[in-house]
Amino acid sequence: MKILITGLWICAVTIASCYGAVTFGGGIFSDKKGEPYLEGLQYQKLAPINIPMIADGKVQGYVIAVLVFTADAKLMHTLPVPPNSFVVDEAFRQIYSDPALDFRKLAKYDITKRLAEVRAKVNERLGGDVVKDVLVDEINFVAKREVRS
Repeated sequence: MKILITGLWICAVTIASCYGAVTFGGGIFSDKKGEPYLEGLQYQKLAPINIPMIADGKVQGYVIAVLVFTADAKLMHTLPVPPNSFVVDEAFRQIYSDPALDFRKLAKYDITKRLAEVRAKVNERLGGDVVKDVLVDEINFVAKREVRS
């Protein structure tokens, strides 16, 4: 009988302590500084994009880019089509058709301007200010001779 009463006592104490911790300890882990939380922005990482670079009628290599964009979460959920495809499509178009991008003659490239154009074109196609920023996670160039077939 003593073992049964001791077991019930342990269960009661455990349940009471859990209830007290949840009820009265709720403010322990809260943000005490009152810093604003960036609510409403959603972070989306896209799959790698392989863009062929053509010069003199031949494929010279491939630009492999991994992009990330932030977008207004409320607007993203109301769109009939997610903006991911639009960002990939516009980035592909911008890089593929850019005559200033020549890997045979390397020079500095204004990636900030190109990403701003991608963002502006995507927002124009979506009909609103959905995409807030486009970022580069990775970008590489692989020459055709380095590609395994």
